[in-house]
Amino acid sequence: MKIDFSLKSGDLSTAIKKLWQYSAKKILNLAENYPDEQGSPVFTVNGKYTTRGWTEWTRGFQYGSAILQFDATGDEEFLEIGRTATVEKMATHVSHTGVHDHGFNNISTYGNLLRLMREGKIPFDEWEKNYYELALKISGAVQACRWTPIKDGGFIHSFNGPHSLFVDTVRSCRSLAVSHKLGHFLQGENDRKINLLQRMLQHLQTTATYSVYYGEGRDAYDVRGRTAHEIIFDVKDGNYRCPNSQQGYSGFSTWTRGLAWAMCGFTEELEFLQIVRDEEMAEWGGRDGIETFLLRTAQATCDFYIQNTPVDGIPYWDTGAPSLHKLGAFLNRPADPFNDFEPVDSSAAAIAAQGLLRLGYYLQKKGEKENGAQYWQAGLTVLNALFREPYLNINPHHQGLILHSIYHRPNGWDYIPEGSKIPNGESGMWGDYHAREVALYLQRIIDDEPYYTFFNCFEVTI
Repeated sequence: MKIDFSLKSGDLSTAIKKLWQYSAKKILNLAENYPDEQGSPVFTVNGKYTTRGWTEWTRGFQYGSAILQFDATGDEEFLEIGRTATVEKMATHVSHTGVHDHGFNNISTYGNLLRLMREGKIPFDEWEKNYYELALKISGAVQACRWTPIKDGGFIHSFNGPHSLFVDTVRSCRSLAVSHKLGHFLQGENDRKINLLQRMLQHLQTTATYSVYYGEGRDAYDVRGRTAHEIIFDVKDGNYRCPNSQQGYSGFSTWTRGLAWAMCGFTEELEFLQIVRDEEMAEWGGRDGIETFLLRTAQATCDFYIQNTPVDGIPYWDTGAPSLHKLGAFLNRPADPFNDFEPVDSSAAAIAAQGLLRLGYYLQKKGEKENGAQYWQAGLTVLNALFREPYLNINPHHQGLILHSIYHRPNGWDYIPEGSKIPNGESGMWGDYHAREVALYLQRIIDDEPYYTFFNCFEVTI
């Protein structure tokens, strides 16, 4: 990346307002025209959202987008869409034992609604508050049930099975964080009370240890900051076996959306620990040790992104994609979503930008002004490209908000338009949501509103 140190947050105000204008039309189009009986909308095909029967992990992004739209604009039509759909259609996601995506589905809906109530943006109602809190308590406990013990801890396993650790799941740790903070725990066999903070921290430690590399000679592909999408363990003896990938090119290359999940997830949990009491963490290693490994991981992944992304901050879908070499010196020019060899992934940029901004903000608050400024400006640089064409979608007939998103390149699920050799011109529900979320995050800072976090539902600011 070529970080633009001249950018100021307010320089993106016009682009953010434009994004919300187009976002409103996209949300209404989807609400009016998407056939819900097909399942969760996942990604667009020729401009129309369609589903993919893999796992139900994107419904919360659909309804959560409407809630974010209300938060940003005050238009109560979108509050009604998001709140009604959450009450009527999200209950199965609270009790869904088959996915590792509770932080995506339920924090984006129940969590955002509780946050808005705590922030005074919607009227306070005791029963409504209790309803949201109950859903969030259960969601965190259900997510924590997907547990695989290993020799040095454990992890929330992916839908692939108990042997499989996905790097994505760091952002679903939010569900455990909220449930714990609400005073809940997982009650297991023989009425054993399982501490959700402990389980969250163990998952984060396992992911940081095995899914992220630090340039310390772990294997022949150990480059600091790179991530493996999936890590395989032997469930019989708890030993690490190998890196793997489902949606990336290989276990020895870096799928950039997985990298982005790590950037955002680790930094967000680092922020969360600021509202956790020291004594709560003492039994699990203590604040200093926990924050040290989280910060180390956040910085390593953010540095890797900066070093391995084209100058405008928009990445290709995998840093080791097999035909990238055909693009020549692709890092030295803006990403090209219309090339003939490898697709870009704008959704990774939307997620990564939030990680960069949050890390920059965190470090600057800790007194590391120069170090923090680098990450903050990198985040602004990404958004300066993402919130404009050819990524911001101004086509009123296309249901996506952010174009050139990639879902599953190895499986060939992404739509390739006529005349093109690679997928481009389409959107993913996760990319659209995270573009809205990072837009809201930055808008609140520009407007001097309370700092946006998933744990604002506890009436705290950082």
